[in-house]
Amino acid sequence: MSSTLLLTVQNGVIRFGEKTLFEDLSFNIREGEKVCLIGKNGAGKSTLMNIVTGARELDDGTRWQLQGSTIGYLQQEVVPREGQTVREFIFQALNNQDGSHDYKIERVVMPLDLVLEDKMANLSGGQLRRAALARALVEEPDVLLLDEPTNHLDLEVIEWLEGYLRGYRGAVMVISHDKAFLENVSDRVFWLDRGCLRVCPKGFSFFDEWATMLLEQEERELHNRQKVLDIEVEWASRGVKARRKRNVRRLALMKDEREKLRSDKNALKRMLAKIEFTPGEAAEATSRVAADFHNVYKSFIEEDREKVILSKFNLRILRGDRIGIIGRNGSGKTSFLKMLVGELKQDAGKIKIAHDLEFSYFDQRRKDLVPHHSLHRVLCPQGSDYIDVMGKTRHVCGYLKDFLFDPKMAQHPVSTLSGGQKNRLMLAKVMANPKSLLILDEPTNDLDMDTMDMLEEMLATYKGTLLVVSHDRDFLDQTVSKILAFEGGGKVEAAIGGYQDYLARKKGKESPQQKPKPKEKKNELGEQSSKTRAKLTYIQEFELNSLPEKIRKLEEEIAFAEHRLADHELYTQDPQLFDALTRKHAKAKADLCASEDRWLELEALRAEAESGEA
Repeated sequence: MSSTLLLTVQNGVIRFGEKTLFEDLSFNIREGEKVCLIGKNGAGKSTLMNIVTGARELDDGTRWQLQGSTIGYLQQEVVPREGQTVREFIFQALNNQDGSHDYKIERVVMPLDLVLEDKMANLSGGQLRRAALARALVEEPDVLLLDEPTNHLDLEVIEWLEGYLRGYRGAVMVISHDKAFLENVSDRVFWLDRGCLRVCPKGFSFFDEWATMLLEQEERELHNRQKVLDIEVEWASRGVKARRKRNVRRLALMKDEREKLRSDKNALKRMLAKIEFTPGEAAEATSRVAADFHNVYKSFIEEDREKVILSKFNLRILRGDRIGIIGRNGSGKTSFLKMLVGELKQDAGKIKIAHDLEFSYFDQRRKDLVPHHSLHRVLCPQGSDYIDVMGKTRHVCGYLKDFLFDPKMAQHPVSTLSGGQKNRLMLAKVMANPKSLLILDEPTNDLDMDTMDMLEEMLATYKGTLLVVSHDRDFLDQTVSKILAFEGGGKVEAAIGGYQDYLARKKGKESPQQKPKPKEKKNELGEQSSKTRAKLTYIQEFELNSLPEKIRKLEEEIAFAEHRLADHELYTQDPQLFDALTRKHAKAKADLCASEDRWLELEALRAEAESGEA
């Protein structure tokens, strides 16, 4: 039985003056659907959100909303009333006649770490965003629209939000640059592409593959009609395909670096080593060491209580390290960075920085931006029209465009920019000429996916020492090879790898380990030694023998799907069959990869068992 239709738009048209943004815009939103809305900057994501809410009327076409249904919208800007408390702001649209406030406080407000009696005017930007998110969630609308909900949220809260949204009874439409978040919450994708809304029938994890196949089909159709390939189609296709290739390449590079670190058993010990400094030792590190922390202690007094940030903290940062820093807001990440660059002094212990180390620090405070300076002058203080970007000469207007700025804004003063635009300008300035130590504190806020892809590519080519504070899990997996997790109370955990590696290590520590049977000696990986390893079981032998036939059938299935999808008329004549074949092709490729991995695993087990017998 299909879910209830909550809202539909058919043949919609939106114009801005003589420019048509949308033509023949059609989509449905049903109860329980989790939709992510993606598209390049300026593609019309906010406009489409406003169409859903009814704030923007169609110039032509029809919009229908189920009678009695409600729509809630988490927007970027929060403007509270003077003297308003957090409680009043969150619950101002609700009454408490049903006694549900206590339940909603426990379910929504407490996980977001909000104090209901605090004044809204005293909250930080991140706290204001969490208050706005709490308000959107407690209203429980039938259609919930979320615009960048993960900005200023720490990882634990993001993971809580993912679980909350997966269980949300109504429909959800979300705009976000956080790819891991979109993969975990979405079951459909609305893609705004060159004035058209394309609907991917599965979640964001399937999007790149689906979009590539769609664009390749479009290219074939244009070629078969003997038309010149439209430059926009080529550009859009290149963007999706190139992102997939770059993601694979970057992850492969990070995997290689992490494997090298793991093969060095002392890498993690060296990172957290207790370094003894001798009296009168010169304040310079060895050629390989960028910074040393030895027994560092730091605390602050908050409300007459001591809040410990670091306690007996030891860390060695080597030149070329790529370290991701994670942790809850207030756990000490920013204080650690300030001590590293000399803006904050430790209460006890020693910090030694290499004498020739230079810092580039993006901290979102924007202290280097002069309000009356133009964007051009910020990037080119000497007045040139060209800027050196990591050794390559770029025109300043082209470089501004990379960071979502209209080139016409080059002569606008900094004072005319929004907070998000100022952040992007600072990021552009820092990334143009990073020093030997690059520190990025939440660099992905207010970036779209294409700009994030460009930033990830720039970081992949950066040869210095990199420290990144981020709550974006995919971004960390793409850019770092070590993790420092600030867990509060002065406790800091370290792990080799990206965020997923840290998470696996943490879960491994938390889960109870079974003791091996007395006769089975185990090696460091928890496997039986080759001398005592048993033969494959009957089931494993049967599986190993049947896998080649399964792999052959999957290869035939993939070849058949690719043959049908190569038909340039298939998408226009039978879009449902095209979608079904696309899904079938993706599933078969995933099954093939898993089957091949399983065959290799079983073959290795059989070979080891045979060598043990020998």
